[in-house]
Amino acid sequence: MVLVVILLLSILALSVLPQMWVTRVIARHSTPRNDIGRSGADVARYLLQHARVPDVAVQKTDLGDHYDPEDRVVRLLPKHYEAQSLAAAVIAAHEVGHAIQDYENYRPLKQRTRIAKQAQQTQKLGFFVMLAAPIMLLLFKSPAILAIEFGAGILLIGITVIMHAYTLPVEFDASFKRALPLLRATNLIPANDFPAAREILWAAALTYVAAAAMSMLDVMRWLRVLRF
Repeated sequence: MVLVVILLLSILALSVLPQMWVTRVIARHSTPRNDIGRSGADVARYLLQHARVPDVAVQKTDLGDHYDPEDRVVRLLPKHYEAQSLAAAVIAAHEVGHAIQDYENYRPLKQRTRIAKQAQQTQKLGFFVMLAAPIMLLLFKSPAILAIEFGAGILLIGITVIMHAYTLPVEFDASFKRALPLLRATNLIPANDFPAAREILWAAALTYVAAAAMSMLDVMRWLRVLRF
């Protein structure tokens, strides 16, 4: 029991603390700056043109900053799309990094996209099994139903681990091998801002660690609720 509590607290810390740090870092660098000179949207368009990546749109979204490889669109939150801040510029550059990966057929990005589609279908099936397990247990009174329930939980955790095992290297490549060199080459941010830019990119990467921990916490919560 003590080990379970320690595990739950560890996962909770991994899910909450990185997100708190991310929020703090991005807020600290979201102050409007005249010396940046471009909004996040303008930075994204300029970098796409500089990198000679054709046919990629830049749009505003409420669903989080991301690059959509299917629609070939860089999407930015309104606060990053419109603002002339260091955070907006760096986040826009990071998403352009993903667009460059896509244009260059960067294999890990392609694999992550394929796995994400498969994971969505598998997760739906896994949650259906977990929801149906208590009903099946009442109907058939078989311990095997509980084994199926726990198997579904383990499957969901495994999918999360695999997804984020693929995600982190892709994120680091987009940030530190593509976005930062592009920002240096184009002088879109002052040279003395690069340490802060690296901090923003590290914070963004940690959001995926937090997301993985939250997914594991959700599955464990499901298992505890559904356990008879």
